[in-house]
Amino acid sequence: MELIYILLISIVAAALSLIPVGRRFAPGVTILGSLAVFILSLRTALATTTGGEVIAVRDYLSCDSFSALILLLVAFVGLTAAIFSWGYIATTVEATDDKKIRRYYNRFNLFLLSMLAVPIFAQIALVWIAVELTTLLSVFLVSFESTPEALEAAWKYAVLTCMGASLALVGILLLCCGLSLSSEAAFTWAGLVEASPKMSPALLYTAFLFILIGFGTKAGLVPMHTWLPDAHSQAPSPICAILSGIETTAVLYCIMRLLPMFHGSAASYARKWFVIFGLISAGVAAFLLIQAKDYKRLFAFSTVEHMGIILVAAGLGGYAAQFGAMLQIVSHTVTKTLCFFAAGATLMATGTRNIAAIRGLIRISPVAAISLMVGGLGIAGAPPFAVFLSEFSILKAGIMNGQYLVIGLLALFIGVAFFGIMQPINRMVFGSAEIIMMDERALLFGRSIMPGRNILPLTCLIALIVTIVPVILFGIYLPEQLSQLLHHAAASLGRM
Repeated sequence: MELIYILLISIVAAALSLIPVGRRFAPGVTILGSLAVFILSLRTALATTTGGEVIAVRDYLSCDSFSALILLLVAFVGLTAAIFSWGYIATTVEATDDKKIRRYYNRFNLFLLSMLAVPIFAQIALVWIAVELTTLLSVFLVSFESTPEALEAAWKYAVLTCMGASLALVGILLLCCGLSLSSEAAFTWAGLVEASPKMSPALLYTAFLFILIGFGTKAGLVPMHTWLPDAHSQAPSPICAILSGIETTAVLYCIMRLLPMFHGSAASYARKWFVIFGLISAGVAAFLLIQAKDYKRLFAFSTVEHMGIILVAAGLGGYAAQFGAMLQIVSHTVTKTLCFFAAGATLMATGTRNIAAIRGLIRISPVAAISLMVGGLGIAGAPPFAVFLSEFSILKAGIMNGQYLVIGLLALFIGVAFFGIMQPINRMVFGSAEIIMMDERALLFGRSIMPGRNILPLTCLIALIVTIVPVILFGIYLPEQLSQLLHHAAASLGRM
């Protein structure tokens, strides 16, 4: 019943957030609802750590270890984003505009609902609907600030990802046709795995490519990534954390769910496309990082890189690589969430997203500077942070499999990305000249730029602390329950 309650709580929170009873009611309801969802998601994940499955409605609502992992990550990011939103939105929205605040939290809860539905739904047709809803329910959040740039980014986001969804729908219809011709199993992930040996290889391969390209557009894979840096830089920072931290990963989850359908020589076919798309995405994003002028776009390009790394890990084959892919999903989610919270804190402290305009952030806002540095080091893969451990696991697994060329290229791209991320962040945080070029966003935030005087809202501080803990902890120690969950999630991809 937990799965049903998770969806119902989000619906109720979305409805209650529209009630006009003061500025604190909508964010309070959203945080309480997100906390309840996180607790229920944690219970669901713990129930699958032994390899079992939580079933609410058979063939419709269920979670195995892999889907429970994604569900838990969605709930974690949703909770921390709700906490960060309270102070962030209160700072950015005029004090008299209560209606705009209520609209934000209503759309926030609906967006979170669609994200939670992706891993909970077992019916693949319903999964496609949930993925499409994540676009339709978040496009208004991307354009929330109503600037020309935000409106353009939202339009680009909606058009390109809906085009990708159309291609994915063709692939899903092909799978449905193949399933109906070869088996009487339900149109679920498990049903497809059961029926795949009897399905036509040509139909299976074609459906796989349509879904890979279609959902790959939503996940930000190159060359279908062009919408991502625009949307992820223009949305409010808490929404950026959800978009980059978990939405792209949740869609990648849908693609990775196809792997167990392939057996024998067919498995090498799927792995090959995973590695190709993964390396192209990681490589292109690594070099795009070097020319980024906006620190929110910098983190957005990093998301493209990490989607490529996860795809390469899943395509390497073997249990060790699959475990590395799961660990990379977790480490990227928590670290990228911190990165965008730090970006939001930096934006509140300086009023600009321009990298060249910020120097000596450590003297202007120490909390924002420390968060930005930890987030940058973490997402770049420096030890002892979580991403370092996951990337090291992937590289080690590839070497053990004899995939020297793939691992050599991947290591090169990771190295380029490291310097592409850390060079601008180092200059922003420790630069000697405090040259802050105020733009129109400084008026929006209404903050003066004075060394040591920029105090962040309490809820923003809480969200930063909560997200910093797993970024550091998971690089040193993995809790036993999380380790078991990752192992069973890796096993769900099959032995390839």
